[in-house]
Amino acid sequence: MFIVFDTLNVYYIPQYMPVIQELTLRGHIVKMVCYSNKNDQEVLAKTFDEVGVECIWVSNTQEAEQVYVTIKPDWVFFGNEFPHLNSVHQYSKTAQLGHGVGPKPSYYHKSITPMTVRFIEGALRLEKIKQYYPKGNFVAVGFSKLDPLFKHQDLGLNLTQLGLDTSKKTILYAPTFNPSSLECFPDNWPEDFKEYNILIKPHSLTQVRPQYANQRAKLAKWARFSNVYVANENDISLLPFIQNADILLSEASSTLFEFAAIDRPVIVCNFFKLKWTYRGIFKYRFEKRFGKDNVLYKEIGLHVDNYKSLIKAIPEQLANPQSYQANRQQYTHDHVGPTDGLASVRIVDYLEAFDKA
Repeated sequence: MFIVFDTLNVYYIPQYMPVIQELTLRGHIVKMVCYSNKNDQEVLAKTFDEVGVECIWVSNTQEAEQVYVTIKPDWVFFGNEFPHLNSVHQYSKTAQLGHGVGPKPSYYHKSITPMTVRFIEGALRLEKIKQYYPKGNFVAVGFSKLDPLFKHQDLGLNLTQLGLDTSKKTILYAPTFNPSSLECFPDNWPEDFKEYNILIKPHSLTQVRPQYANQRAKLAKWARFSNVYVANENDISLLPFIQNADILLSEASSTLFEFAAIDRPVIVCNFFKLKWTYRGIFKYRFEKRFGKDNVLYKEIGLHVDNYKSLIKAIPEQLANPQSYQANRQQYTHDHVGPTDGLASVRIVDYLEAFDKA
């Protein structure tokens, strides 16, 4: 088979990679279509090269459409909705593989453009999306991004090389880009946690988009502390950071579900800075994009309402990791799915069986 992965954003790659590797292992031909209007080719060249497959660069979805109708792959994978499916479906089958299992309504709404199949993670996700789109073809396989973690592959960062102390517990702070708690953390917060290593993995968009310059300024200040490592723009995958961390701090992010799946404590930051288009009379926009009823994650771990609460919360949660353990296991079953590391195998099995049917 000939399979192409539509890589609208660079942060789709960690979700795609286990599937690409499984396809390559079985002798299938794989390419990526990458978007220059969303990703800086020069800055991210190392990341795209490490995937190990040819990347066809396009400027927008119209150019991507022309590529697909020209090269006619057997399958095209998408990480989001795609506005030109009618022409693509004349020559190819399509699969949707979302890049996260976060709490945003967009997780469900991206299926508004129906594809040949959408691969879903956990049982509750499957049940709910069938309610939204009863005519869609959805197959529960698990969360392919986490396959390497569940298979205990050597993904971890070398803390010693990063100048960190391996005898210390490690905090992972993984803020999303919007709405983000990042700008609510003080410039010197690593001093409050000097007895810990701190790994900071911002969202990829924080690293590259002009409107997040203030967030990058904060990251630069934190990177100066000896107990901190801040991910750079080529640290695309969260998995090495997860493997080395003892506890996670984040907000409304897929990261919460991913970290909970390895049964370590998470702390949800209920404080974040809203951009002006989500404040005041525009608050309805915030509620619309970050609706509360699609995924209720209030029990996944301890919630804190301000930065100062973390000073007490982090050591307490590390000392009592069992306090939300049952909840984490339930969330993993419902939202992440099987933790056997074989989601990518199930995906490729489906493609091969479909092709033979």
